[in-house]
Amino acid sequence: MRRRRFLGAGALTLGAAGAVAGGQLLTGNASASVGGSTAPAGAGASVSGTVFKLGVASGDPLPTAIVLWTRVTPVNQGNSGILPSSVPVTWELASDSGFTKIVKSGTATASSGLAHSVHVDVTGLTPATDYWYRFKALGHTSRTGRTRTAPAAGSTPEKLRIALASCQNWQHGYFTVYQDMRAQKPDLVLFVGDYIYESSAFSYRVRRHEGSAAPVTLAEYRSRHEQYNTDPDLQAMRADAPFVVVYDDHEVENDWAGDVADDPAAWPTDKFLARRAAAFQAFYEHMPIRAAQKPSGPDVLIYRKLDFGSLARLHVLDTRQYRDDQATTQQGAMESGRVIMGDSQRDWLVDSMRTSGKQWNLVASQVMMAETDLLAGEGKEWYYDAWDGYQVERNALLADFKDVRNPVVLSGDRHRTIVSDLKLDYSDPGSTVVGAEFVGTSISSNGDEDLEAFAAEWAPKLADNPHWKMIDARRGYLLLDITPTGIDAQLRAISTVLTKNGTTSTAATFRVDNGVPGVHRVDAQTEAPASESADASPSPTDQATPTDTTESPTESPAGSSTGTSTEVSPTDVTTTA
Repeated sequence: MRRRRFLGAGALTLGAAGAVAGGQLLTGNASASVGGSTAPAGAGASVSGTVFKLGVASGDPLPTAIVLWTRVTPVNQGNSGILPSSVPVTWELASDSGFTKIVKSGTATASSGLAHSVHVDVTGLTPATDYWYRFKALGHTSRTGRTRTAPAAGSTPEKLRIALASCQNWQHGYFTVYQDMRAQKPDLVLFVGDYIYESSAFSYRVRRHEGSAAPVTLAEYRSRHEQYNTDPDLQAMRADAPFVVVYDDHEVENDWAGDVADDPAAWPTDKFLARRAAAFQAFYEHMPIRAAQKPSGPDVLIYRKLDFGSLARLHVLDTRQYRDDQATTQQGAMESGRVIMGDSQRDWLVDSMRTSGKQWNLVASQVMMAETDLLAGEGKEWYYDAWDGYQVERNALLADFKDVRNPVVLSGDRHRTIVSDLKLDYSDPGSTVVGAEFVGTSISSNGDEDLEAFAAEWAPKLADNPHWKMIDARRGYLLLDITPTGIDAQLRAISTVLTKNGTTSTAATFRVDNGVPGVHRVDAQTEAPASESADASPSPTDQATPTDTTESPTESPAGSSTGTSTEVSPTDVTTTA
């Protein structure tokens, strides 16, 4: 039995129709015409909270191009609110927030085949420039969005500010921390997975998921994305800076691996791939990504790279679609030939980093790359859903980092902030440091945790993970300022996600120096609790309190696999090394 299946095999009941319900495959298109204009914006209609109730967004900035996104929804519910099969949507991009000078405009077709979503790839723009945009359809005008193009190729930007975010569970808490993120004015938001959670609705949570069961069909995944995108703080952040997004597991199903479901007995390959196709299409329909990232059935090319002048190249990985099924033992994790990226993606990544010519080679990874040794004292025990479960490929990549300029990995999944050195050999404490990793905590997943219990669980394991510089279980995000001389990172932690009045502050700061592999903490270091996904069972990607195990196997403790089934109550611990 694979991974956590012994905790409740087949507990996920989805009904006979399941993933083979109609309308799941990718159909239709959203075409757009692009043209310049210097005409004033005009009055337009009043902003509506219905037609554009899911807001606006931009993403994947290039020096001369940006993707603009929105989705048209019916004004009314029921039969009277059914949209035509296609809806013309005009869009405008201006050089000022008042739209007195519109520099680009056009008309896109929002089709029913893509849930009336619109993806406009606006080209011919000026590098490193702020723009404002809006959409009009069915007599209504959207809210105004702000976006920014990437620096020109060959330019040397003084700074690139990235907000690293992941893991926002609607039921576990409010997304209030986005208010602080907006105030920090990042150049882009890097969201590395678990944008939605596919778990069922449970009334004892802070907020309740729509529907009564886990999403399986295209319509159900669409509804889940719709719910998340109505969050006012998330919607405001999406309207205020470009996003770079990638899925992890919960956009489809907890701990899925390649074409293997978490419970393959309940979800044989054909049935699971139909579900994956539905999930991928709904993801595309709600994200500001290019047509190159539009799926074809259960397949999508989501890994890609973005350049920011000579300062940085950002590589966005896909550690789900090409991976082998998770190991269940240490021996399995160390087997040669087991992959989490696959050969094509690995070759692409290594070649791109070696030839980038950039000051910093950033790697966005959904799951943690540095080792997590779960076993205090002699021996090792790992989370098999992370890179630890793919030891040979991980170690080969770290060996390649020796020939790469300033490699820094940016990850999520753990619901923890874990800042570490990346080392050639984690069995040797004196092994060569080849890079740094920042694992960001969750926006809301796991809610507010018991910090004392978390410290008690993880303090005994800190000596077994000497490459960690800190581990912390508070909710929030990482804010990274990237300059030619170094990367300065802040952990921005929020006091609570259980109410809407949480306050955010800097909990710790870190530094990566140009030309010096590794990371060090630079703020005052006082004794504090240590925090990490405190669960010696599945994986830290889905840490949860014991009550979560009754919710759904898609949201089981820690969200990854390990060689033990002991459940732990996660907490908040901050430690230094």
